[in-house]
Amino acid sequence: MLKFFVILILILTSIIILTQKCAGMLCDGKRQKQIKRAVLYIDVLLIGGMVFAFTIGHGNFLAGLILHIAAMVFMGQIVFDGLILCFRLFKWFQRRAMSSPVDESRRSFLKGASMLPIGAAVIALYGGLVEKNATVVRRFNVPVAGISEDINGFTVVQLSDIHLGPFMNLEDLDSLMQKATELGGDMLAITGDLFDDKRINFQAAKLVDSYVEKFKYGIVYCRGNHEHLRGIQAIDIALSGTSIKYLVNSFEKITQGELPIYVAEVDYPIKREEFQFLQEAYTEMALKDIPEKSVKILLAHHPDFFDSAEKYNVNLALAGHTHGGQLGLFGVPIVPPIFKYMRGLYKVGNTLGYVHAGNGSWFPFRFGCPPEIAVFTLTDG
Repeated sequence: MLKFFVILILILTSIIILTQKCAGMLCDGKRQKQIKRAVLYIDVLLIGGMVFAFTIGHGNFLAGLILHIAAMVFMGQIVFDGLILCFRLFKWFQRRAMSSPVDESRRSFLKGASMLPIGAAVIALYGGLVEKNATVVRRFNVPVAGISEDINGFTVVQLSDIHLGPFMNLEDLDSLMQKATELGGDMLAITGDLFDDKRINFQAAKLVDSYVEKFKYGIVYCRGNHEHLRGIQAIDIALSGTSIKYLVNSFEKITQGELPIYVAEVDYPIKREEFQFLQEAYTEMALKDIPEKSVKILLAHHPDFFDSAEKYNVNLALAGHTHGGQLGLFGVPIVPPIFKYMRGLYKVGNTLGYVHAGNGSWFPFRFGCPPEIAVFTLTDG
C-alpha cells in the first residue's frame, strides 16, 4: 500500500507541476500567479482527500464523492496539459510549413488556445459522468475444431472487475446482472474483483446467487486481487452457502457428450515475488487432469495466465484486472503498456484469450474504454 501511495503522489505531483506551467501560458503577471496558486491549493487538497478515501474512508459515500471529483479534476488537467502541448506543437509546425509570415505574438497564441480549458472540462465531465456508466455488449465467436452438435452455439457471458463499493452498489450490481441475463447466455463467468466492500460482500454473494438459475449451466466465479485485499476467508464463507461455482485451482465438467466442456479457474497469485511460480503451479493444478478431447475454458483474473493456458491447449481463456486501461482511442489503450495483455482479444498458440475492460473501477473515469459485457459463442472451427 505504501508503494502505491508513493507512486500515486509522484504522478499527481508531476501533473500539478505540468498544469501550472501550461496554465501559465494562458495569462501573464498577477493573474498567472493566482491561477498557479489556485491549482496548487486545490490539487493538494484533493490529494489529501484521496489518501483518506483509499484508507480509513474506503467504501463510504464521502470517500466515493472525493474520489469522483478528484478523478475528473486530475483527468481534466491531464487532458488540458495534453491539448496545450499539442497546440504548441501545431504552432511550431505551422511556422515551418507556411511560406507566409505567421503571427508569433503571445496574443495570437492566447486567442488560439482560449477554448482548450473548456475542451478539457468537457472531456473530464464526459469521462467521469457519462462513459463510465455506458455499458456496451461485445460478441465474439470461438472456433472449435470438430465441435459436436450439442455444444455448437454454446455461449459464455463474461463480467469482470465490478468493484463493489463507492462507485458500484448493490442496486447497480442487480441492474448489471439483469443485463447479463437478458443476453441469453448458457453460462455466466465473473473473472474476479467482484467483492471489494466488506460491508456488502455477503449481500452481494446472495444477490449473484439469485441469478444462478437464469443460466442453464450456472455462474462461475474466480478470485481477483481485491478479494484477497478485502479478506478472502470472509468471501469464502459468503460463497459457501450459494450455488455459484467457485473453483480454486480446480475444474468442473460442465457438459457431457462427445466433446464435453470443462471450466477451470485459477487463483490470483497475490505474492508478487512468487507470481511466475504460482502462475505455473496454479495452472497445472487447474488443468492437468482435464481430458485432452474436450473444450477447455479457463477463468483467470490476471491475463498473464494466457501464456500458461496455451501449454494445456485451452480453447478460451477469460481474464480482467487491467480494466482495459480505462483510457483509449479507437479501441486502443493509450496508457503505458504495463501489462503484456491489456485489452481485447489475443491469440496465444491455439488459445484464444480475452482481457475484459471491466464493469466497474476504483478510479471512476473512462474515456474510449466503456464498461462492457462480453459474449463468447463456440462455433465450428
